[in-house]
Amino acid sequence: MEKKFKVMTVFGTRPEAIKMAPVVKALEKQECVECCVVLTAQHREMLDQVVDLFQIKPAYDLNLMKHGQTLASITSGVIEGLDPILINEKPNLVLVQGDTSTTFVAALAAFYHRIPVGHIEAGLRTGQKYSPWPEEINRKLTSDLADLHFAPTDLARENLLREGISPENIYVTGNTVIDALLATVKKEYEFADQNLNRILNANKDKRLILLTTHRRENLGEPMRQTYQALAQILAEHPDTYVIFPVHKNPAVRKVVAEVLEHRQRVYLIEPLDYEPFVNLMARAYLVLTDSGGIQEEAPSLGKPVLCVRDTTERPEAVAAGTVLLVGTEYHSVYAGLTKLLTDQQLYQKMARTANPYGDGRAGLRIADIVINFLENSKNKNNH
Repeated sequence: MEKKFKVMTVFGTRPEAIKMAPVVKALEKQECVECCVVLTAQHREMLDQVVDLFQIKPAYDLNLMKHGQTLASITSGVIEGLDPILINEKPNLVLVQGDTSTTFVAALAAFYHRIPVGHIEAGLRTGQKYSPWPEEINRKLTSDLADLHFAPTDLARENLLREGISPENIYVTGNTVIDALLATVKKEYEFADQNLNRILNANKDKRLILLTTHRRENLGEPMRQTYQALAQILAEHPDTYVIFPVHKNPAVRKVVAEVLEHRQRVYLIEPLDYEPFVNLMARAYLVLTDSGGIQEEAPSLGKPVLCVRDTTERPEAVAAGTVLLVGTEYHSVYAGLTKLLTDQQLYQKMARTANPYGDGRAGLRIADIVINFLENSKNKNNH
């Protein structure tokens, strides 16, 4: 029997797992491919529930997450943990996703072993070294190391071309997050959390603002101003309420406690698993967030997004009109929320605009490209 190609996928956080899952599932269906999944567990609990949801079976788990971990400890842990695995498994290709420390360091480890690297969600840029931090530089360094660049959009492709990446190594595939989302959102979804069901039932006649904030650069005063603007909006619009799955970071929780705790119509809940979260997003009127992934996901559900950041590496959504970039300053957040809650024409325009991030078939495209690449590489080596 002809030897299979071995493709190693490496990921360590919930967003990576969500976006890598459609690729893993597409590769598993290919008879010529053996999948080897490596978890770094840069995040633990939030990663595990996505791996379980998509029924991914890891071959290795570095289990790196520890209390008080630093970027340096993650970086050293990933490279030391991966090195013997790469020696043992000798994959034909290593696939990484996005912009985490796991992404960059896994690409670097593969490079040290002269193993080709495929970068999923390549080419996103803000052009600002520290925004988002450290993700902007993680992405750029991964691009320098990668052999295959799976760009979600034409704009991401242009960013890569501008940086000197060869056009024949760039493939515009759409974003795999849409594949994962469409496979997970259900029309008649039942929430297992009875508290969440009670909140939704008690506010059936009100408009839900779904709030998420977690970015390092927004900790402290930026978050405080965002929450204060939201509190003012709630006072002025009694037909609205907020559900806020609060990030576990103590620095986030401190400001939340100061500004939003005990506010009427603000429901602070623990972080949700991916499946209930996206089904909750499907029930929202609008989303207020600093998340990158939500800027891609919410438009597929027809949900306008207000992004509380000063920059975004996803300008396609802003250009398409599905996302408004409002920053974190009180007056701009307040103005953005007011606009969306009072201007029906703007709301409908944002809700109905086509999502620029794809059609839900990105994982299949990436799997096809990977197999062609490996077959071509094998033929070259045989000559």
